[in-house]
Amino acid sequence: MPFTSNLGSIMKDKDMTYEELQHMSKVAPDTVARARDARIATCKLLTLEKLAKALGVEVCDLFTHVKG
Repeated sequence: MPFTSNLGSIMKDKDMTYEELQHMSKVAPDTVARARDARIATCKLLTLEKLAKALGVEVCDLFTHVKG
């Protein structure tokens, strides 16, 4: 996959747990877990927007493109 998830490091920087993020973003716990460790293959833009808003970052901050 050409993208690396930054979700875990952003959560750590903000001292936020899975439970806090799922509650604030209203995103399902399994989706948050999959997005954190890059097991997520597809995701709706609305879901990414919810996660980014809850974390106080931009959608583009959630993942880094890795050139292969």
